[in-house]
Amino acid sequence: MIDLPFPISRQQMLRISGLGLGTLAACWLQSLERTKGDATHHRSFGLKPRPSDDSPRAKAVILMMQNGGPSQMDMFDPKPTLQRFSGRPHSVKVEMFQSGSEQNVLLGSPFRFAPRGRCGMQLSDVIPHISDVADELCLVRSMHTGHNNHTEGLIMFMTGKLFQGRPSFGSWICYGLGTENQNLPAYIVLRDPEGYNTSGTLTWSAGWMPALYGGTEFSSEGAPVLNLSPPEKLTPDVQALNLQLLQQLNRQHQERYPRDSELETRIQNYELAARMQIATTEILDLSNETVHTHKLYGLDNPRTKKYGLRCLLARKLVESGVRFVQIHPKPFQPWDTHSKTETALPDICGDTDLPTAGLIRDLRQRGLLDDT
Repeated sequence: MIDLPFPISRQQMLRISGLGLGTLAACWLQSLERTKGDATHHRSFGLKPRPSDDSPRAKAVILMMQNGGPSQMDMFDPKPTLQRFSGRPHSVKVEMFQSGSEQNVLLGSPFRFAPRGRCGMQLSDVIPHISDVADELCLVRSMHTGHNNHTEGLIMFMTGKLFQGRPSFGSWICYGLGTENQNLPAYIVLRDPEGYNTSGTLTWSAGWMPALYGGTEFSSEGAPVLNLSPPEKLTPDVQALNLQLLQQLNRQHQERYPRDSELETRIQNYELAARMQIATTEILDLSNETVHTHKLYGLDNPRTKKYGLRCLLARKLVESGVRFVQIHPKPFQPWDTHSKTETALPDICGDTDLPTAGLIRDLRQRGLLDDT
């Protein structure tokens, strides 16, 4: 028996004993009472726009995920001391993770840095087009991570934790704010049609949240959304009857399993898919874009066309009310330029530099940069 010098309530007792597990159990039991007999509690999540107590400026996010890790000391974080000692052995033995570093020799950047824009931001000549929009950028040079590997680094970047299983921050944004366009997914991913990047779908996973908040893949080639349209064309009446029957069966099943969030997500996705059949065709149509816009994104150049197309689609999607768009470059990890930095880095920059600057310019001229 513990003799406490002060009175203690039952709630306090639960909180300070057993590592607080008693409080968790009590909260769970209270939630059961609140939802007892309520067959609609599973619909408490959705993507309707949610009002905010504040007046936030940002309405949408475009995340340009650069798999492989762009070399900061070669692009946007000059190291004058490293340049001065380039080619010399390091005085302290550095831990080596990959073969080729046994000599412990320092390597300066082969690229030239210079002040860019009115702000005087120091950027490398390997990204000339991004350098031209330096005044539109906020460059943070203090970011760091506790892990040196690609997969873990990507998961930490997207979720804030090292191990997979947590929602990506795109999922959190859509969960918290909903989306303005109910005919399109709130979270759209534009990857290279030729393959996935390192970690694949883990970078846009909803984790333990309802699957509704995970990223939906759109393709920049062929059909924008896989399996959206039936292989054989159906008349509108037949399609409507099919969807109506499917909805009835799903709702019956849902009454038996009211806590199955994946089922609710699937039902909402079927309903969304019906609306998307019209919406995606209109939004992803590039025929109404000017020649100037095509050139701005590099669609007139085979080298920049693929990535530029994804950047242009991202602008069209946020312009249509999509909350979060995630863009990926080439498959695997194209920015992983361990060797041949002098040639490998200009190669991937050549794919992405002009379209990135083009997207920023286009957002600015359309008045979208203030809230994207």
